[in-house]
Amino acid sequence: MIKKTAAVFALAVLFVAGDAAAQTPAPRATIQTSMGNIVVELDAGHTPATVANFTRYAMEGHFDGTVIYRVVPGFVIQAGSIDAQGMSRSVHEPIPLETANASSNLRGSISMARADDPASATAEFFINLADNSGLDRQPDDHDNKTGYASFGHVVEGMDVVDRIAMVPLMGGQGPFPDADPAMPVTIVKVTIQ
Repeated sequence: MIKKTAAVFALAVLFVAGDAAAQTPAPRATIQTSMGNIVVELDAGHTPATVANFTRYAMEGHFDGTVIYRVVPGFVIQAGSIDAQGMSRSVHEPIPLETANASSNLRGSISMARADDPASATAEFFINLADNSGLDRQPDDHDNKTGYASFGHVVEGMDVVDRIAMVPLMGGQGPFPDADPAMPVTIVKVTIQ
């Protein structure tokens, strides 16, 4: 009877521990901007390397004092490594593309920007202003070489994102001078909870 009770107790402990792990909240990033806060829930379950990369930059203070340097109304706002003078900060080695399990690039999702090389994402990220499924991995891609890895979604502050999307443009700085806000929209700090 004691062995049976001990076995039932052990199973109960495993069940509770498993249930607690399943209920562990997803990590969140608060992007504090000069126009308000944006809170993003990060999807470490589907894009672990991408979330770890973003978290690393945030914890190092890489994003603090940078600006939203690209605004394309109806498409995306983009940030990462550019300061208000249009100068780029140094970055770590690129990470592998994680579109195979990533969510779709829907309105409010946050994704990694990259160059033509699929494994070229560093610190640049964008928030989708619309459903941009054309940025998702292509259905015939068996080598994980297409699309942009969506690694989370906005859970608070989409109104802030929308306000940023309406700022006057042509600031003339950074890699997208025509899409640069005329008055800088600063990322004050990014914190991870």
